[in-house]
Order: sequence, then C-alpha cells, then structure tokens
Amino acid sequence: MKNTGNLFAMGAYIAWAIFPIYWKQLSGIDALQLSSHRIVWSLVVLVIWLVATGKLADFWRGAVTWANLQVYGLAGVLLAANWSIYVYAVTNGHIIETSLGYFINPLVSVLLGVVFLRERMRAYQWVAAFLAAAGVLYLSVTLGKIPTIALGLAFTFGLYGFMKKRSSLNSTYGLALETGVLFIPAFAFIAWSETTGVPSFLHSDLRTALYLAGGGLVTTIPLLMFAQAAQRIPLSHLGFFQYVTPSATFLLGVFLYREPFDSTRLIGFALVWAGLLVFVAESVFVMWRTEQTR
Repeated sequence: MKNTGNLFAMGAYIAWAIFPIYWKQLSGIDALQLSSHRIVWSLVVLVIWLVATGKLADFWRGAVTWANLQVYGLAGVLLAANWSIYVYAVTNGHIIETSLGYFINPLVSVLLGVVFLRERMRAYQWVAAFLAAAGVLYLSVTLGKIPTIALGLAFTFGLYGFMKKRSSLNSTYGLALETGVLFIPAFAFIAWSETTGVPSFLHSDLRTALYLAGGGLVTTIPLLMFAQAAQRIPLSHLGFFQYVTPSATFLLGVFLYREPFDSTRLIGFALVWAGLLVFVAESVFVMWRTEQTR
C-alpha cells in the first residue's frame, strides 16, 4: 500500500514539475484567458469523473452548502490568482522564478500559521525563514526589482492552503466546488474574449484548442493521483515530495529553456536553498525525536 502511495505521489509531483512544457505551447495567449480555460475545463473533467464514479449526488448533497460556498469561493479566487501568475510566468520566460516561489512556499505557510493561527515557530524554523528572506532581499537589491512572481505564487498558494485548513471536503470535491463557483465568471470572460478581437479558442487552430481543453485533464489528473497518495502514506512523508516540483522546474528553466541564471541569482537561490535545507533537516529531526519518545 505504501509503495503504491509513493508512486502516486511521485506521479503527481512529476506531472506538476513538467507543467511548464505544457503551458509553453500556449505562449502568446493572455494569462487570464489561460486560467479561465483551466477553470472551465477542469470543472468539465471533474463533473465527468463524479458522474463516472457515481459520486455526483453525494457531492451535491454534502458539499454544496452555504458555508462551503463561502470558504471555497475565497479559496477558488486565490487558486485562480495563483494559476494566472503561474501561466503568465511560464509563457513569458520566468520559469526559474516560479521554482523560487515554490521553494519558499513551505516557509511562507509556516509564517502564515504564526500570523493567523498563533502557532509558534521553533528556533531553527526562524533561522530557515531568515535565510530565505535574506535570499529574496538579496535578489531584490542586486537585480533592482522585487521577485513579485515568486512572492505572488508563494503567498497565493500559502493562503489557499490556509483556507483549505478550514474545510472538511476531500481534494476532489474541494476543487470541483472551487471551479464551480468560478465557472460562470470564467466562462463569461472566455466568451467576451472570443467576441472582442482577442480570441484563443473558437478562432484558433485545432492544436491550440486541444491544448486549451486539455488543461482540464493536466490539472485534475495530478490532483487525483495526489488524493490517492494522501490516502496511502502519512502526510508527513507526502510533504517531502513537494520539493520534487520546484527542483525539476528549476532545471527545466536553466537547461531546457536557457533562462538567465548568473552568479547573482545563484547567491540569492543559495540562501533560499540553505533556509530550505535547515527547515527540512529540523523537521526530520523533530519527527525522529517524536517517534523516539513514543
């Protein structure tokens, strides 16, 4: 069971890691249009999945409540913002910066827990956060601009995770509700775009149309694999797989797409990586010590 869970986890994170290759095929299309298509087609795929598995009625009875609509509506807005920033970055040559965002995301999540949930950070977690912040500050000063894409991705996804802590639905039901809440505005934006001189779907070539529609599949399949993994292995183990995605994305940006990565960027990333190493090492030690005292 655990080996199967590990395979599902690796499949999900590897799929997320190679996302840039997919979205690069749609360079030139507005990021809001791409995110809107992703919302619409993800909902289509999820509804088909719910029907095929006989869970649509259960979803409608148990998930579609006013309380859930409020929580998942806000979560959906955060997710849509995250998707928009991501596809903009990928299609405009900022893949390396997206990896930076997801490297610092775990530390951002810890900080959000301190701010909103009054959680206490351990000493080495503060060290990790300081090193990551130093790396971001160094990049901002030396490059003359704040890495807004990285910070935008880290904070929108971190806040999205915070909102999910307030919910009780599984990931499939949750995403179905989030995309369902956003379906009408997303579909309306697509329709408006198709009739105002900036079409991307009905007026584009077949290949582009297929890639846009396929965005639903590439979004939901990793999610379903992740859900299966979460059922089979402990979340503490699952968390360590998350570093597969930014690591592979970073390599894609440097070696496949040849984005600039000079010594200045290396120093900034090295500080972030050092913070992440401290964070992971401290987490492993705390887990080990907890196991020893049981």
